[in-house]
Amino acid sequence: MLCAVCGGAEFKAKPVLWPRLIDQWQLSPAEAAYVDRQQGECCTTCGANLRSIALAKALRAVVGTSLTLQDFVNSDEASKLRVLELNEAGTLNPILSRMNGHVFGAYPQVDMHALPWPAETFDIVIHSDTLEHVPDPIHALAECRRVLRPTGSLCLTVPIIVGRMSRGRAGLPKSYHGDPQESGDDYMVHTEFGADAWCFLLEAGYTDVSIVPIAYPAALAMAARR
Repeated sequence: MLCAVCGGAEFKAKPVLWPRLIDQWQLSPAEAAYVDRQQGECCTTCGANLRSIALAKALRAVVGTSLTLQDFVNSDEASKLRVLELNEAGTLNPILSRMNGHVFGAYPQVDMHALPWPAETFDIVIHSDTLEHVPDPIHALAECRRVLRPTGSLCLTVPIIVGRMSRGRAGLPKSYHGDPQESGDDYMVHTEFGADAWCFLLEAGYTDVSIVPIAYPAALAMAARR
């Protein structure tokens, strides 16, 4: 396994889940183990975790480059792209921000149900482990599609439990991916994504949806053409 961000080949892991979240998410030991890898196994060179590495691999795929992400952002091709990053895309934010056409939209200050940019503004929209906190994920995905140019692509990650179908948490106790005292209900989980996560993209109007794995089933990113 090579890091799509920097090309590194060494990784270290630490657990990141806590018992209450495992219980709320109803994770089996095997599921908890691969979610821990997704969030807590990191490249020792650049610090990117598997989730960010999968996202970088998806981004490289949509632009058609064999360069690492660190090298690509300094290329002539990258300088021509207009890229919207919604929320910090894991550890990729410092790298993406080197691009001349990079625009950052802080979540939740930027409402994913009403993005404040005109239609067909960006070549790429990217966000990571944010959609599960949005009340209507299909509408938010459609908003991302609205601001993409006709040949544009969305790259994203959501936490996916591959052995089940997606479910909404309406009517269930509140669950957070973090400390609710710090983040409030903006980071409450509305959707727990499963093996059908790609269907949300098709329902939002995207075409050519692809799934990009890293150490399957630990980390999955998705890419979709407008």
